[in-house]
Amino acid sequence: MASSKEYLNFILEQLSETEDISHRAMMGEYIIYYRGKVIGGIYDDRFLVKPTKSALEMMPNAAMELPYYGAKEMILVDDVDNRTFLKELFEAMYEELPIPKKRK
Repeated sequence: MASSKEYLNFILEQLSETEDISHRAMMGEYIIYYRGKVIGGIYDDRFLVKPTKSALEMMPNAAMELPYYGAKEMILVDDVDNRTFLKELFEAMYEELPIPKKRK
């Protein structure tokens, strides 16, 4: 099941207080970028982020879910209504995320 454009727009609105957010559609789902780094995505209308140390510390009871078959588990973000939390989460995760590889 692909994610809806409405859910994407809802998440982007919740992230509106966080600067330098971008997204890219990929096979019916959406990859979310923060300051140029992949931070997570929207999969089957679920907002999932990479399981960095800081994300796990900030959401110790969060469920780990597969974005799609064969992928690594990611953290389900339950508190999507809390814009301040989302901004703090992204800022905490940023340094732990890998630098994107340059495309040829």
